[in-house]
Amino acid sequence: MNKITSSLAALALLMPAYAVADDVPDVLAQVEVMPGWRGDDGLHRAALAITLAPGWKTYWRTPGDAGIPPIFDWSGSENLSGAGVSFPVPYVFYENGMRSIGYDDGMILPITLRANDDGSDIELEGRMTIGVCLDICVPVELDFAALLPGAETTPSKAISRAMTDRPMTSSEAGVEYVRCDIEPIRDGMRITAMIDVPPMSEKDVAVIELPDRSIWVSEAKMTRRGNTLVASADMVPPDAQPFILSRQDVRITVIGGGQAIDIRGCD
Repeated sequence: MNKITSSLAALALLMPAYAVADDVPDVLAQVEVMPGWRGDDGLHRAALAITLAPGWKTYWRTPGDAGIPPIFDWSGSENLSGAGVSFPVPYVFYENGMRSIGYDDGMILPITLRANDDGSDIELEGRMTIGVCLDICVPVELDFAALLPGAETTPSKAISRAMTDRPMTSSEAGVEYVRCDIEPIRDGMRITAMIDVPPMSEKDVAVIELPDRSIWVSEAKMTRRGNTLVASADMVPPDAQPFILSRQDVRITVIGGGQAIDIRGCD
């Protein structure tokens, strides 16, 4: 079961309705590269600024069953050996009985790039695919290209601000413990996480992820025991069989009240 592929196919089926809509803007989304700067560690900090048509929204890296995550292709770049994307704290939306996670007014995505030659410019050229939704959803492909000077060492205030709009770490949030029970089910595994975290809002959401995106992870069912949040989710791999799961590979994000906590691994 490949949730990304199936979600893209589902969005593509909506395109005929989108094409005949009279009130759909000609441009749903645009991307601009913010060139950034080269740090003392040799890494280049830049950003992708995404602008959306008014009223439309796009999705976080794990959007829920109602959307698709951004997909990045850096293959057209020169002097680039690696790239990582940092997502700002997302919002939770409920529409037609379905939950999605994303952004409703565009976003700035800080990116961290490693050059093959630390002192030379990076010729950034790539494409990102995002889901953009209002009453209907469509996949939108955005091409981007920019020269990132290796000699530029002055930090950008706008990118630096965007880098602070991120989930807290477990330590920053004061999380004392994260414990996970794991059990096999007929078509995969079930994980139940017990997280020591006080409520951040009346309706906090926990999202459980694995590095292998081909493994489908259900929306977490949540309860509370005082300051302990209990979140349980099923995990189904492509062959629909139980599999070996390392607790250290589990990533849990708790979202609520305009904040988020990024938890890596559990005991």
